[in-house]
Amino acid sequence: MTIRPPVPVADPKTGDESPSAGSGLQAGLKNRHLSMIAIGGVIGAGLFVGSGSGIATAGPGILLSYALVGVLVVLVMRMLGEMAAANPTSGSFSAYADRALGRWAGFSIGWLYWFFWVVVLAVEATAGAKILEGWIPAVPQWAWALIVMVVLTVSNLASVASYGEFEFWFAGIKVVAIAAFIGVGLLAVFGILPGVHSDTAGLSNLTSHGGFLPNGPGTILTGVLMVVFSFMGSEIVTLAAGESEDPQRAVTKATNSVIWRIAVFYLGSIFIVLTLLPWNSPSITKDGSYVAALDSLGIAHAGQVMNFIVLTSVLSCLNSGLYTASRMAFSLGRRGDAPAAFGRTARQGVPQTAILASVVFGFVAVYFNYAYPDTVFLFLLNSSGAIALFVWLVICFSQLRMRRIIEAESPEKLVVRMWLFPYLTWATIALIVFVLGYMLTDDASGGGRDQVVLSTLVALGVVGIAVLRQRLAARRAKYAVSANQ
Repeated sequence: MTIRPPVPVADPKTGDESPSAGSGLQAGLKNRHLSMIAIGGVIGAGLFVGSGSGIATAGPGILLSYALVGVLVVLVMRMLGEMAAANPTSGSFSAYADRALGRWAGFSIGWLYWFFWVVVLAVEATAGAKILEGWIPAVPQWAWALIVMVVLTVSNLASVASYGEFEFWFAGIKVVAIAAFIGVGLLAVFGILPGVHSDTAGLSNLTSHGGFLPNGPGTILTGVLMVVFSFMGSEIVTLAAGESEDPQRAVTKATNSVIWRIAVFYLGSIFIVLTLLPWNSPSITKDGSYVAALDSLGIAHAGQVMNFIVLTSVLSCLNSGLYTASRMAFSLGRRGDAPAAFGRTARQGVPQTAILASVVFGFVAVYFNYAYPDTVFLFLLNSSGAIALFVWLVICFSQLRMRRIIEAESPEKLVVRMWLFPYLTWATIALIVFVLGYMLTDDASGGGRDQVVLSTLVALGVVGIAVLRQRLAARRAKYAVSANQ
């Protein structure tokens, strides 16, 4: 096996990917920031907003869909944790793919991931603007989207500590909200919630309305397609670790805790929804699963409370999306795969150009969402839809190679190890490929087939650019050698 020379790695103190540079990223994230980023990273707005349609499709069996995707995320995070604990860097899986699979792989997955989060910025800014416009209709929706984007841009430009502080509180609200929801729900299910009597709550809801799988076992896989993208974001902690006080400890802790985080926040909260009211209740799709569950208990102002929590999740996703996109662009700039300006940091230790470039493209996507929602923006959505699965696939293949490289160069850095290597890695690859294949059977407009096909076309285009760049660079190097002889 040929071992390529190392790509620039993050200094454990500064997070700087260039050992000789004097103005790299700063270790401004505290352990409490990283802990909340790790917890909040798996709680996206999709959990609150999108779970209703999954429940309506699969019934109580949606729990199996969430469990299946949860297992997939745990395995992928374990692989990523193994590589990130050994080499914390702002480029994360893109930098590992660069070394393990080749420059073309690091370039391609880095830019695809950046594209994914830029589109997410537009989606989340629009979602947040809709909620804010409902509260203060005097301000138009586009203005709210602009205000939200500007505020979080200023926060990210100020310092990495500002991002960490915003995310600490955003994630904290989400965690407290779900913990309270689960606690109140359990008391109601067992009939011991003071002042509340629900005629619909009970464990019998899991089987009484057509059985646990009322629409057949095939809906488990359909549910997988509907929930898989709500898990995207769990990998953010590995990018942020490079700017923390103790990157290795932060990654190790986040990787080891991902199992209970998914079990409690996803499976736990969806279980509560399914036991508080029947899965086929019209209110689940009409009002949203969490609002419907709270309404069934007669809790006053449940809709507004949930709108506040959803807004918090949206702002959290926006904040993290901008951070993630800018750090990936920064890493690409450091490795020569993006304009050099992307790889420079301002005096306060933030990649200012990378942040502003990401925001500009985010604003462009927001404009398309308002001006051409059914054409240009729909294409952007579909062409980024399967990128999450592509990222997970690249993490798997990178880990297969990186394990051997780390064992050969510095085995003492293997403080986190993938279980049953390499068998579970290959099993995870097979599962991801299966999900992508199953998506091709979903031929609804904007469904799985459109997402896989368009995302693949975009990915092939980016890979083509990467290969072309690599060949041109090799040719220039050959000419330079010839000229010097």
